[in-house]
Amino acid sequence: MGGAMASYRLSLSGAEAVLIEKKRVGSGSSHANTGLLQISNDKSLTSCMNTFGEKNGLLFYQLCQAGVRNILDLPAKLDIDSQIIPRSSLLYASTPEDVPALREEYENLVAHGFDSDFWEEEKIASVYSFSKPAALYSRGDAEANPFRTVHSLIAKAAMNGVHVYEQTEAKRYEFTEDGVICHTEHGRIIAKKVIFAMGYETQEFKKDRGAELINTYAVMTKPLKEFPKWHERSLLWETARPYLYFRTTPEGRIIAGGKDEPLTDPERRDVRVISQSQRLLEELEALFPEIKGIEIEYSWGAVFGSTRDGLPYIGPHPKFPHCYFIEGYGGNGTVYSMIAAELLTDTIAGKHRPELDLFSLTRSVKPSPSQNTNVNTQKWN
Repeated sequence: MGGAMASYRLSLSGAEAVLIEKKRVGSGSSHANTGLLQISNDKSLTSCMNTFGEKNGLLFYQLCQAGVRNILDLPAKLDIDSQIIPRSSLLYASTPEDVPALREEYENLVAHGFDSDFWEEEKIASVYSFSKPAALYSRGDAEANPFRTVHSLIAKAAMNGVHVYEQTEAKRYEFTEDGVICHTEHGRIIAKKVIFAMGYETQEFKKDRGAELINTYAVMTKPLKEFPKWHERSLLWETARPYLYFRTTPEGRIIAGGKDEPLTDPERRDVRVISQSQRLLEELEALFPEIKGIEIEYSWGAVFGSTRDGLPYIGPHPKFPHCYFIEGYGGNGTVYSMIAAELLTDTIAGKHRPELDLFSLTRSVKPSPSQNTNVNTQKWN
């Protein structure tokens, strides 16, 4: 996704660009992406302001908001239907103990201009098949078909002049005074700048101290004949960590994901898909008992990256001159990819984007907590 968004954004800037993909377009992590696009993150606004200070914590959320809006603008500009659809999100309290922190998050979101409502148990039960102690209902989010989105972005980038080469891997790099020479099996590419957008595989190439790799699981049901009580087909997630999440598809399916666990060998993960898929189905049926007996049509496990401080890695690295990295680690990687595409395209064009400091690849893995006493840490994050 990062490479697709960067190539598309670069094509609009007039830059002469080449995109290489060692396999097939969309065959990597985008193939396993479940397509939830949200302003809110794994790390709450309250927690971000506490960790990074109010200014930087708010900046992060504002960048995510702009990222979602830019993604929602894409369908009008692309030729292939990417199934990008505006959605609201329901973040529900997993336990009664999470309610006070959830209310604080609501107060911080609203105080800084985000469109969110605090719902009590009665309101939730009136529009969903389930009841929870409390929830935040937030607007401005979206869902997408990641595979179609990647292909639509790259198709448009190619129409705009980007050269796209599949099944082409850079085997070696020469860092020169003026740029980078990328050596492939059949030739070389001479570039002034290089953007690496390799997902979790970046950690095999350049290890980040603050990055962690995690196994995650997801299922997709067969299409439903009748849909359950599900307000506006909103995105659903919870305050528990690791959290469960749910969304619908235009074809009337349901996607359920989560059950994250530490990275193990791929063979063990493949075996775990069976048991974890069943657990996800049970969680789905617990929320929506009227669909009990629904069948899973697809199930999968995948590796994704996360960071200790909750922010992605975007920008240059001192050991790789003339290079930039897009490491959209965390549960909001598609939004981070859009943020990165905007920031890096401007940077390559010679514009100063101080926002990159927030996502620095050389930042401390243990940022100093803010001294702002008006910001509270949420225990569920």
